[in-house]
Amino acid sequence: MGVAALAVAGLFAVLLVVARVPGASALFSDQNFFRIALVIHVDQSVLIWFLAFAGALWSLASPVHDRYPSLGWAAFALAAGGAGLMALSPLFGAGDPSLNNYVPVLRHPVFHASLILFGLGVMLQVLLYGAGWSPRRLWPDPVHVGIYTAGLATLASVASLAWTWQALDIPRNTEAYFEILFWGGGHVLQFAYTQVLLVAWIWLARQGGIRIPASDRLLSGLLILGVAPLLAVPLIHGAYSVESAEARIAFTQLMQYGNGLAAIPIGLLILVGLMRGRGPAPQFLPAADRALLASLLLFAVGGVLGFMIGDVNTIITAHYHGSIVGVTLAIMGLAYALLPTLGWAPATGRLARIQPVFYGVGQLLHIGGMAISGMLGIERKTASEAEEMDGMTQFFLGIWGLGGMLAVIGGILFVVVIAQSFLRRPR
Repeated sequence: MGVAALAVAGLFAVLLVVARVPGASALFSDQNFFRIALVIHVDQSVLIWFLAFAGALWSLASPVHDRYPSLGWAAFALAAGGAGLMALSPLFGAGDPSLNNYVPVLRHPVFHASLILFGLGVMLQVLLYGAGWSPRRLWPDPVHVGIYTAGLATLASVASLAWTWQALDIPRNTEAYFEILFWGGGHVLQFAYTQVLLVAWIWLARQGGIRIPASDRLLSGLLILGVAPLLAVPLIHGAYSVESAEARIAFTQLMQYGNGLAAIPIGLLILVGLMRGRGPAPQFLPAADRALLASLLLFAVGGVLGFMIGDVNTIITAHYHGSIVGVTLAIMGLAYALLPTLGWAPATGRLARIQPVFYGVGQLLHIGGMAISGMLGIERKTASEAEEMDGMTQFFLGIWGLGGMLAVIGGILFVVVIAQSFLRRPR
């Protein structure tokens, strides 16, 4: 499901990149087309892809799925049905895009139904995993602690969303309504994504022979520290109206100051281990290792760009693309690592080795072009109008577009490599 979502997102990404390229953008003069494509691309490449992979980890780590397989299949069917319906929703007339943050929507009953189905599937998967919880299964293994805390953060996100939904008292189906609805829960969900990222980093570092200079207990403690700020979520909801500026600022600061508490030290520890030299690699895969290195770089660049945000321009887009792509590359690397574990052919071919390079370099150019375009005054969430720009701006938009196309190629290569493994006879 995650790979399929990434393929759908890649298709819409091609349309988005073309809509940004000076000259070619004239083919897509309808702003509504650009906005519909952007909604589908964002939700498939972030919400569906990330939570589908988290669901795979919860399934792998849960003994309950072995005892009640029908419930596991029900969770998957709900989530997959929602993801598929979302991809097809424009064919059912879903339009009227709302480009609110975190979970942009098409204001149409079919699209709303797709989100509800997917959310129910994810929730059932988390609850099935949580039903088999045991301290002895978790501590002090940081991989298990990270998977468990990702589940806690996801539940906290849903609780924040439910609180906001019942308290929200503004006209429904407006962009302001959805912006406020997903603001708190969207910020909390980023903690879940970060925990999945850290699980992938630790897993891939160990697999690649990188000796992390920290004990399992320290790494597990850092992962718990990574979700500790979420204890403030009920305090924020209790202290402020969901529609208030204070609530908006509080959730922003929660993510700004809290979501790096585990990521920064664990990332630095992995870099120290890398600089000290590798030890024996129990299952070294070049594709997975390159994905890890590219993820560390992109996530760091995204974090640095976050400190440069001022006006509402494409520096914001560059920041979250860097962070999101850092998570995506980590998950791609972990997907490569899991293929043989799940009984599929390992990703050892030439395409697998070059895929993280294409994707990583392309995204660096992509976010670099975004960031400089933002400095030159390009606003976010709008298609470009070439006739209104000077040569310098068009040049960096071209870099943006070139990087985007390289990244799309890298994404397509990932889907192809995984599909090849799926189609080979399992071992």
